[in-house]
Amino acid sequence: MEVVKIENAARVYKVGTIESQALRGVSLSIENGEFTALVGPSGSGKTTLLQLIGCLDQPSSGKVYITGKDVTGLNRNQRADLRRGTIGFVFQFFALIPTLTAFENVELPLLLNGNTPKERRDRVMELLGAVGLSERADNRPDQMSGGEQQRVAVARALSTHPTLVLADEPTANLDTANGEIVMKTMARLNQETGVTFVFATHDPRVIKFARRVITLRDGLIVENGAAAKPA
Repeated sequence: MEVVKIENAARVYKVGTIESQALRGVSLSIENGEFTALVGPSGSGKTTLLQLIGCLDQPSSGKVYITGKDVTGLNRNQRADLRRGTIGFVFQFFALIPTLTAFENVELPLLLNGNTPKERRDRVMELLGAVGLSERADNRPDQMSGGEQQRVAVARALSTHPTLVLADEPTANLDTANGEIVMKTMARLNQETGVTFVFATHDPRVIKFARRVITLRDGLIVENGAAAKPA
């Protein structure tokens, strides 16, 4: 199944009379179950493309389809509804709520979706176990390492059974060891759940985990294919 389809998408930002073209007619397709990296230097357009896929922004021209639905013309509330049921997010700075425990952070999307208390507890404990943090359920973010916080964020992204998880520089604020743990966790959950993962990065430590690499430069896709296997 085609989870993401982008057709000739351009994104132009305007500040006064000055225009900046972040994307210049990008087309791509991402299938169910992929573990794909969007790579490129700063300013290449990878984060803009991730935002279009995540329905956080809209193209200036072109089309965006998520699970076969044309989302290009959806209004803000419609895009929020689609994100809530279809897309999970992992952010560079973790974005956990500091006053909530790990359990409560993972539970929050389920509360918003109206799940019952038993459904919430069962799903949260399943996911905390899947990321190796069952014993951290009652800890707040300031009581966890950066790597543990990012694994809680991965669990939260998966809580509502999304079709697609998007991660923007998921290891940028982690040391090598914790970055490796987070990427191994994401890769394993991708294999076990079949959820599609797409992540934007310029970190070679992250790129090596991808099974497909899409390279952007100056707002264009310049390479698109299977990741190179380690020597």
